[in-house]
Amino acid sequence: MASRSTRLRRTPHKQQPEPQARAKWTASLTKILADVMVDQVHKGNRQKSSFSKKGWKYICEDFYKHAGLNWDKDQLKNRFAVLRKQYVITKSLLDEPNFSWDEATGAIVGTEEAWNKHIMEHPDAETVRNTGCPIYKQLCTIFLEEGTNGKHNGAAEHEKGTPDSTSYQPPLNTIKAEERSESEEMANMDGEQDRFQSATSSKDGVRKRGRMGVDNAIANAVLEMAAASKLRAVAIKQCSERFSIADCVRTLNQMEGVNERVNFGALDLFNNRSARETFLSLKADKRLTWLQGKCSILCDL
Repeated sequence: MASRSTRLRRTPHKQQPEPQARAKWTASLTKILADVMVDQVHKGNRQKSSFSKKGWKYICEDFYKHAGLNWDKDQLKNRFAVLRKQYVITKSLLDEPNFSWDEATGAIVGTEEAWNKHIMEHPDAETVRNTGCPIYKQLCTIFLEEGTNGKHNGAAEHEKGTPDSTSYQPPLNTIKAEERSESEEMANMDGEQDRFQSATSSKDGVRKRGRMGVDNAIANAVLEMAAASKLRAVAIKQCSERFSIADCVRTLNQMEGVNERVNFGALDLFNNRSARETFLSLKADKRLTWLQGKCSILCDL
């Protein structure tokens, strides 16, 4: 009995694993994860609504390779769930005619009225109003028509209904009928040419003047369009120069009380033109509070 008690006392207690630190996600880390997932979709490692066991293994390894962060599968799965929600929110916006996605900036473009109406019905859309969805293209590959391994996309959907113009061949009897019709028309034209020659020669001057008037109108319209396009390009350039990334970074460096998390989050945020304009338009004493709020939203995404 004593020997048994001694063995029990000597049995070591198993140490409980330390809780994993909460992942701090930024836009750049999220893009790395999305790119890694797209690669696994193309390699056929997606199963139904998620990835296979082998797929998650490669995702963890590739994410560590590119991001230098050894986060476990559960942390990446949590982010995967957040990305699914972001995809659903963005797709519901772009399904409406009043919104469009700017691939160059990642911004979701819509009027103030359209945004306010949509957010009243779908409050979650507020999260992408200012930040946009720069990785929407990757999310379409990851989540659109799950089970196709990325071999189908939205663009192909529009092309699917357009038949190949070279694949259609008219029936043989139709071709022969058209040839006969053309021959008859040519014969009639030859017979009537002499009869109408004098009449047509008198109308040539009127036709030429009419064509000149049409040509002048087209030329004027083209010149007006070119001038309008040039003015628009100048306006866009002036707006870009006024709210440039360099101006935002310069202003950020001059601010006091900006910690490292907010500083790096702001750099990601400045990729959005609307965010840059808002940041520079705010009063100096309001900018830090605004940045802290936006960066906390980015970390929660």
